[in-house]
Amino acid sequence: MLYIAILLFILAIIFLLQGNRQRREAGLPGGRVVYTDTRAWGEVEKPLFYAELGLTGKPDYLVEHDGKLIPVEVKSGRTPEAPYDSHIFQVAAYCLLVEKTFGRRPPYGIIHYPNRDFAVDYTSELESALLDELAEMKRDEYRTNVPRSHEDAARCRKCGFKKVCDQSLA
Repeated sequence: MLYIAILLFILAIIFLLQGNRQRREAGLPGGRVVYTDTRAWGEVEKPLFYAELGLTGKPDYLVEHDGKLIPVEVKSGRTPEAPYDSHIFQVAAYCLLVEKTFGRRPPYGIIHYPNRDFAVDYTSELESALLDELAEMKRDEYRTNVPRSHEDAARCRKCGFKKVCDQSLA
């Protein structure tokens, strides 16, 4: 009987260590995963929606940590020295959606790249910049002649609009 108890104890430690390793690899902070947009963990959750702005989104994970909801966005590809602005705004949008959906303002969000994580503080300045960006996008929504804002041929080659784009670089 003692051998079975020892074996079960050893198995519990192995499973605990394996779970902690998988959490770190996924870029998740300590806490309970309450939302996921990855099929690997089960059914994909409903998107978060904020009707007033017509904003919708699905963070890869929402983790509840110390009573706070933290959105986590997982990125593949190379790890940059600093997070891209578009990724920062994406996480800021998730923070806004979490606040409007659950009534709890996240203090930060996390961008997980393959070799590094970045915590993005959800400050009032970032929220204001996000709202300005969303307003500008809304103004541009019905424009038909919007000039492209990049000069990267590699990016053009991967673009889904390159066949109809009159400014294609590829």
